[in-house]
Amino acid sequence: MEVSPTPEQLARDLVDLLDIEEVDTDLYRGKLGNDGFGRVFGGQVIGQALQAAQRSTDEPKIAHSLHAYFMRPGAEDHPIIYRVVRDFDGKSFATRRVIATQHGQPILSMTCSLQRPEGGLAHQDTMPEVTPPEELTSDRELRLAMIDRIPERFRTNFMRPRMVDIRPVSPRSWLDPVKQAPAQNSWFRVVAPIGDDPAMHRAILAYASDMSLLGTATLAHGVNWMTHKLQTASLDHTVWLHEDFRADDWLLYVCDSPWAGHARGFNRGKIFSRDGRLVASCAQEGLIRLRE
Repeated sequence: MEVSPTPEQLARDLVDLLDIEEVDTDLYRGKLGNDGFGRVFGGQVIGQALQAAQRSTDEPKIAHSLHAYFMRPGAEDHPIIYRVVRDFDGKSFATRRVIATQHGQPILSMTCSLQRPEGGLAHQDTMPEVTPPEELTSDRELRLAMIDRIPERFRTNFMRPRMVDIRPVSPRSWLDPVKQAPAQNSWFRVVAPIGDDPAMHRAILAYASDMSLLGTATLAHGVNWMTHKLQTASLDHTVWLHEDFRADDWLLYVCDSPWAGHARGFNRGKIFSRDGRLVASCAQEGLIRLRE
């Protein structure tokens, strides 16, 4: 009988996954994912690319924004190489370009801006009032409750252990989807405490930011990858990092999709800390193509 990994092991696996290896100056190797489904999760590539940008920049400058374009799907059976180009190093800001390659071909291109901390004018959106995470059912428990109705070919992927605990405020229906407003809220955090490295917490947020965003656009059309011949893929992904946070504390992901068309869906996200601070904002356009 296969023993499921503990939350502590899953958290260590995530930290290890995003702890890239320095091969040479401005050249890094990303570790292989362990999902075992052939295709690399886009959030993994974003998180590893952000780590490459952060490690090529001296403190006290910290990452405050990244803009990434996905070009090719990554394969889980081969390491990803990250090459950093130091486009600018100023007194207050630094700019990095990161090219992720696999088998000699680019799979992602990312720009990242880093800033020396300073004060300034401040305001933010208000966090919506939602049910706290302790009163919600985890996404994994929701999936387990319907496992008998899931087609056999989807079950392994559907129930694989997750390194990030997601608790949707209003769970979507995977088996009987209906058209609804393209908006969703969910809490998330790493499944167990991790260390205090703020760069790692930023990389984990970037990793997790790819988990709920793209599916928001499909809510308006009552479709998903399980019930329809729906082809989805991230095309680009942007994260703005506003404030300090911990990825092993609860964060609220507030997502909406103001537009979809031409086989693409546009999605926005705001990430709040438990105490109501707006710590990050996200945007993504993705492929949502219905096949006959």
